[in-house]
Amino acid sequence: MRLVSIFVVALLVLLFVNFSSKFIEPKICATFSIVAFDPQANEAGVAVQSKFPNVRPIVPWAKANVGAIATQSFANVAYGPVGLALLENGATAEQALQILLQNDPQKAVRQVGIVDFKGNSACWTGEECFDWAGGIVGYGNEKKYGGKGELIVGKYYAVQGNILVDQRTVEAMAKTFEETKGTLADRLVAALVAGGKAGGDRRGEQSAALLVVKKGAGYDSTMDNYIDISIYDHPKPLEELQRLYQLHKLYFFKSDPKNLIKIDDKICRELQQIMKDRGFYDGPVNGVFDEKTKKSLQNFMGWENYDVRIRNDDLIDIEVLQDIRKNYELWKSQAGKKK
Repeated sequence: MRLVSIFVVALLVLLFVNFSSKFIEPKICATFSIVAFDPQANEAGVAVQSKFPNVRPIVPWAKANVGAIATQSFANVAYGPVGLALLENGATAEQALQILLQNDPQKAVRQVGIVDFKGNSACWTGEECFDWAGGIVGYGNEKKYGGKGELIVGKYYAVQGNILVDQRTVEAMAKTFEETKGTLADRLVAALVAGGKAGGDRRGEQSAALLVVKKGAGYDSTMDNYIDISIYDHPKPLEELQRLYQLHKLYFFKSDPKNLIKIDDKICRELQQIMKDRGFYDGPVNGVFDEKTKKSLQNFMGWENYDVRIRNDDLIDIEVLQDIRKNYELWKSQAGKKK
């Protein structure tokens, strides 16, 4: 039954890809990207940077429990949704990529990276992609390289780029991804930044994106887009991506238990004064973390968008406390200017 599903989807894919190749003008997304899968966290994602505006709706595609795809060079955007449909119906990363390419008359200008939720990865660089162009896939304790006209397969990640300064960009990305500790997103961002420092797109920088999916890991546990960050147009998109990723972790990630500290007398007085000045607390500044102070803090944290880090005990996340302090100093500075 699964083979029948793959066959049916493949037929639809071939029709759609062929149609899009003939009637939809491709846009050049000369760029470098990485697609990857983390089997421990059950996450898949894509990180990408390009000298092209608003790369997010074009290059990165991902679906929880299915896989991730980067479609670039003269991008055929159909490779994203139809490639994921193939993976969802049982095709491996390599099989999906072969099906996408086999009836695409413009496959020579395509560059694609795919990873599935079984950890298979595949990468294709067309013969007519602009230099420097090529890719790397994970391959056990080694890496497998692929140049123009080559489809390479491996495990857990695929790095690809075109119009690069040279191959050091993809080499740096693969090395950094393998050596970086932390979450999948941490490793994707680190790899992308390393690629930029190693040369990157030889035309410069403009946009970037980070997309990570995990079933039910979104804001209210009903969304699968765990992280979805886009930089439309920026002189330093990689630096901006790093900044926005840190903000995303603060506002959308739950507290790490290691970061929780007790609201003692000193911290309580500090919070009471901040909330009093900001109009969220009308009680005494006495260092007593009573129900009134706790309720005021909960309301204040909701107002300041720390929704997922609001607590019902006498602990506070040190990262939240540091951000509250920073924003309070900024608020005082701005309030002083208005006087």
